[in-house]
Amino acid sequence: MPASFAPSAADLLRYAPETVLTVAGTLLMVLDPLFAKKSPKLFGHLSIAAFLVAIVAAFQANGAQGLAFSNLLIVDGFATYFRVLVLIIGIVTVLLSYRYLDREQAETGEYHALLLFSVSGQCLMVASNDLMMVFIGLEISSIATYILAGYLRDDKRNNEAALKYFLLGSFATAFMLYGVALIYGATGTTKLDEIRAALLTRGADAWFPMVGIAAALMFVGLAFKVSAAPFQVWAPDVYQGAPAPVSVFMATAPKAAAFAIFLRIFTTAFNQIAGGWEPLVWISALLSMTIGNFAALTQTNLKRMLAYSSIAHAGYVLVALASHSDDGTAGAMFYLAAYALMNLGAFAVVIHISGKGEKHVRIEDLAGLARRQPVTAALLTVFLLSLIGVPLTGGFFGKFYIFRAALQSNLVWLAVLGLLNSAVAAYYYLRLLVVMYMHEPGDVVENLEPLTPGLRAALILPAIGIFYLGVAPGAVLSFAKLSSSFVR
Repeated sequence: MPASFAPSAADLLRYAPETVLTVAGTLLMVLDPLFAKKSPKLFGHLSIAAFLVAIVAAFQANGAQGLAFSNLLIVDGFATYFRVLVLIIGIVTVLLSYRYLDREQAETGEYHALLLFSVSGQCLMVASNDLMMVFIGLEISSIATYILAGYLRDDKRNNEAALKYFLLGSFATAFMLYGVALIYGATGTTKLDEIRAALLTRGADAWFPMVGIAAALMFVGLAFKVSAAPFQVWAPDVYQGAPAPVSVFMATAPKAAAFAIFLRIFTTAFNQIAGGWEPLVWISALLSMTIGNFAALTQTNLKRMLAYSSIAHAGYVLVALASHSDDGTAGAMFYLAAYALMNLGAFAVVIHISGKGEKHVRIEDLAGLARRQPVTAALLTVFLLSLIGVPLTGGFFGKFYIFRAALQSNLVWLAVLGLLNSAVAAYYYLRLLVVMYMHEPGDVVENLEPLTPGLRAALILPAIGIFYLGVAPGAVLSFAKLSSSFVR
């Protein structure tokens, strides 16, 4: 290999988290035929170990911040924040999966390897400084997630979810690639910093409308990944049909990674044409909040309700993007962490009560949970109150920072409509509390097994995180603010 193309030690260090996850995922595939029957839980243990090592590697890489591999990757505080976030989500997803896979008799190395590969793609995405690297990371993550959505091959719901996700995801990726091709044709580069420099040098008007069309096409591809309106129609069906641990994984990790690159692209490469894309984001944010919250009001299936809830929360993050400010970026970063913890905890309870084959995922199946398992009900209450945005929870400060950034950017009406949407959302979240605390226990709750260690950890850890973000948000917010200045 010529010396000019040989990666340096710093390059390898900055790419260490992805290396750890890829090697671990490959190892699990090799070990699967040897230990699948003897020690099926070994794969989960090894996955958690790999995620923990990758977190350490991410912090080590943060100490060597800079560009890597011919400026294709960039390691800064922003990338480190989202790397660590998706790795933590990976750990909690494995904890959620122990009981579920054991109940479905589907514990294999393949499942955990796919999780590792998907997260490695997300880590690559958030550290990308080049649109082609964004695409590669996106596809690594997406292909693994397509398979996970149909992991239980004998379940027709899984097959339907995987097929819908694959077909619609392929179309969304095509839109994004067309956008990348157009911006390359206009500027002669796919590197984010060089695109911005080109637009600064000659001015965005020199390539209008090609640059505007490119931004719009990329917006479509990324809006699909974060399930933002009007590209959200896939989310309720896929979240409902996929295995519950995969549903919560799709609702958190890929969404966080997609928003990270959303923020980086539109506040660096397309910063000069902000006046063109901000109204598009404004409209999508309002549609996402409104469609998500009002559709969730009529749902009786817990997974489907949480799917529409995730669409609404994507709208809240888009409010931060529309503000086009460092405070907005920091608010989005903080909110995505709180959002991930809230959803992981809520889905842990769904997995707990769902039973084999996910037969019990209706809202009325929670009836009387507070009388039979008061701690479980109390923890779910914490997650629901945080989703509403009640003080002393991470959800409160997440919404506070986002709407404050909107007001500072003179997006008064968007902030007001967002707050009204939050009031609407309170109804369907509080409805679950009424069912848990004020209804007599039904057959599902009467026959409910005690929490397993994995589920107990998957409930307690997010709850601790939510209270930490709600009581002492300073450290996370300070890091987010410091990192947000690297984006532009």
